[in-house]
Amino acid sequence: MPQLSPEQASNPRNSSERSEDPRYNSSVPNSEYLQIGGQAIIEGVMMRSPKHFSVGVRAPNGELVLQCEPLEKTWIGRQRWLKLPFLRGTWALLDALTLGYKALRFAGNIQLAPEYQLNEGESKGELDNTPIPPKHNETIGAIQVGMALVVGLLMGLFLFNYLPNFLAIQAKSAGVENPIQINFITEVLKVIFFLGYIYLISLMPDIKRLFQYHGAEHKAINTLEAGQELTLENCRKQTRLHPRCGTSFAIVVLIVSMILFTFMPKPEIESSRILTSIARFLVELPLLPLIAGISFEVIRFAGKMRSSKLINLLLWPGLMSQYLTTRVPDDSMIEVALAALRAVVEADAQAESGPDSGSGLAAAAAG
Repeated sequence: MPQLSPEQASNPRNSSERSEDPRYNSSVPNSEYLQIGGQAIIEGVMMRSPKHFSVGVRAPNGELVLQCEPLEKTWIGRQRWLKLPFLRGTWALLDALTLGYKALRFAGNIQLAPEYQLNEGESKGELDNTPIPPKHNETIGAIQVGMALVVGLLMGLFLFNYLPNFLAIQAKSAGVENPIQINFITEVLKVIFFLGYIYLISLMPDIKRLFQYHGAEHKAINTLEAGQELTLENCRKQTRLHPRCGTSFAIVVLIVSMILFTFMPKPEIESSRILTSIARFLVELPLLPLIAGISFEVIRFAGKMRSSKLINLLLWPGLMSQYLTTRVPDDSMIEVALAALRAVVEADAQAESGPDSGSGLAAAAAG
């Protein structure tokens, strides 16, 4: 696959083209920007655009390894009805999990591959910010990463859904009998558990670095959406917060859940509080796709209305929660995020201009 030149990578289009292209001059993100997102991974960043996704990873020896691929439409992705409002949220979530799965495998392989390790007695020295294509075979199996994702999903359902239901029922021992009050306690516990969990894992050094890459991802996308050139200097100045962040999405999910589940009747089994907890959990479970769909539309609308003070006020809880899930990145992390973003922007531009322009695919891009 063809590589991008340093000039192409740092400048997705030449200066005259950028001056005429609203994507590089609008201070408010348009519909195309709303389709550009990313995700922090192990020592790196995954970026996706309408047609491509890329993964940039900082290897143990300091090299910046970059892979860019076209987005493949699955059978589910070709179903138009799944892209209707309030349905597309669940599909977008599944799509993000799929790409995240691929990115995690790639990042893990880079960290373990012998050719990217430091030799004994060798220091990392100055970091190399020139992206290179991967040069190793996969070592982490799909089953391993898949099992980790399944276990993580099950743990999340237990910690953030079943356990709050179980503990809220215990409030009956304190004389709380009103079902609405018990439901409200359940939803408050979900928020406490979520924020508490994020705070506790943020104390781990590896997670702190992950959150720094999360901040770098936001800074890079904010630079693009501000209509600025994708340079380190411009990116440093950007905020590490973003309204379409997955953290904001999670907070909106919690708020929508609180509104819906607080007033929704739930089953109660007098003979067993454990069975009652399970029954309440099973009632909530089928409604999670609906809640995800509503939350997705809220975040999508907010992304289009970033200049509205009212929208910013409504997004305030989600933005503030990002101070837990993002950290200020260093320059080496920002370089990774920028390289990944440049790759998808350039790959999409090549695809738009036709096959004669080298639309095959950028396997690597120099920064």
